[in-house]
Amino acid sequence: MGAVTDDEVIRKRLLIDGDGAGDDRRINVLLKSFTKWCNSPATPEEGFTQYQRMLSTLAQCEFSMGKTLMVYDMNLREMENYEKIYSNIEQNITSAHEKITECKKEIQRAKRIRKNRQEYDALAKVIQQHPDRHETLKQLEGLDKELQQLSHIKENVDAKLELRKKQFHVLLSTIQELQQTLENDEKSDNDDNSQESPVENGE
Repeated sequence: MGAVTDDEVIRKRLLIDGDGAGDDRRINVLLKSFTKWCNSPATPEEGFTQYQRMLSTLAQCEFSMGKTLMVYDMNLREMENYEKIYSNIEQNITSAHEKITECKKEIQRAKRIRKNRQEYDALAKVIQQHPDRHETLKQLEGLDKELQQLSHIKENVDAKLELRKKQFHVLLSTIQELQQTLENDEKSDNDDNSQESPVENGE
């Protein structure tokens, strides 16, 4: 026979003792009452009364056992739900790291664009010092167009970077709220276990 886990011991204890209200004592009393009822030379009226009492006690034990099973199943569903939440958090963290890496690349690209723009501005000033040369004017026109394109690219990059920052902020807030919920639930479970321990020791 394999080793019995703590969960199995607790589950069997709950099935016997219900919610800790003394169902094991009820079962012991029921067994004694049944034995006494079988061996007692009581009148039919007294026997029927004892029989009704035993049925009432048995119904109480069955009700407590059913309630305990419902709580046990609910806890299993909650554990599955927490596992899904934890998995989603892990995925969100991975996605957040990827977005951070992407944002860093975009920042570096924006810095290069800014540096190029400064160099083009300086070159444009040099070109403007020689307005009488036709070729220089053509180069200046080309540089102006390229500068406009780079400026447009920078604006798009800045807008996208701002959006990523907002999305990342929302993601971090959601992760913190989920982590706080898990910590509160874990604390509540620990408090429940600490309240059940005296009852088990008393048995």
